[in-house]
Amino acid sequence: MHVLIIGAAGMIGRKLAGAISRSGKLGTRPVDKLSLIDAVTPEKPAGFSGAVTSLALDISDPHAAPQMLAHRPDVIVHLAAIVSGEAEQDFDKGYRINLDGTRHLFDAVRQLSLTNGYCPRLVFASSIAVFGAPMPDAIDDVFLTAPMTSYGTQKAIGELLLQDYSRRGFFDGLAIRLPTICIRPGLPNKAASGFFSGILREPLAGKPAVLPVPDTVRHWHASPRAAVDFLTRAATMDLGPVGHRRVLNMPGLSATVAEQIEALRRIAGDSAVALIRHEPDPDIMRIVSTWPRGFAAERATALGFRAESSFDEIIRIHIEDEMGGAL
Repeated sequence: MHVLIIGAAGMIGRKLAGAISRSGKLGTRPVDKLSLIDAVTPEKPAGFSGAVTSLALDISDPHAAPQMLAHRPDVIVHLAAIVSGEAEQDFDKGYRINLDGTRHLFDAVRQLSLTNGYCPRLVFASSIAVFGAPMPDAIDDVFLTAPMTSYGTQKAIGELLLQDYSRRGFFDGLAIRLPTICIRPGLPNKAASGFFSGILREPLAGKPAVLPVPDTVRHWHASPRAAVDFLTRAATMDLGPVGHRRVLNMPGLSATVAEQIEALRRIAGDSAVALIRHEPDPDIMRIVSTWPRGFAAERATALGFRAESSFDEIIRIHIEDEMGGAL
């Protein structure tokens, strides 16, 4: 099987490529070719016995998508995006990458479908930012999308395109609305949600962290490990039970910032918590106030998707996967 990962230099893309490299499979299906695409050349994962192509391409360039599809990947995982904070700050760039880039990809697959019957599985990483206030404490599977940010709007349009292109048989698509992924390793990015990881990641490493919102803020989370499992299942599962509604809310954990901090205290002690400094940021608070607080992800759960049940578990996963298993 040939797997194409677009956005492969990002955190989730790297972890997905690494998981495929270590096992030689996507789920239970053997993988003999990996194509890795991003705005910068992705690193090739170590230990993969198959063929690897790694390219730097601008997905907003209409000529890029045909290059990505030159060898007809069986599975396409579309992770590439300008993140929430940056998409809000740079309107043109957000729409160019998040909307135009997605449309170029989908249309390139459509052209191949029309000419030679090509029909890959296409997994689109969407976001819970497609929802907007007023929202219930737990959003169900039929709650309307009404985004209140440019990023959320761009993702919602991508979902509608995927739904229609799948209906027409151009590809076999599934969009998964990812929770905020926490704890993200590495350096902070421009996502407005970045502080959710920062207030745990930095203190665990003995570094100070800034909290820009009140600790009463409640949000929906899953670990990077869960995100890789979500994508793997979405890429390999039988989509018959999904039916014509090709968008799923992923399961996760609803927690307040205060609950995150208390989990940090239980695992790393008061000294780690003391490294968190509260500095209110009105711009971030405005964006975060429009985001969901929790979900009743019944469809995804019934289809076998799973996430963590406590923030202690999320923190321990970070320690195991990124810190060698010990503080």
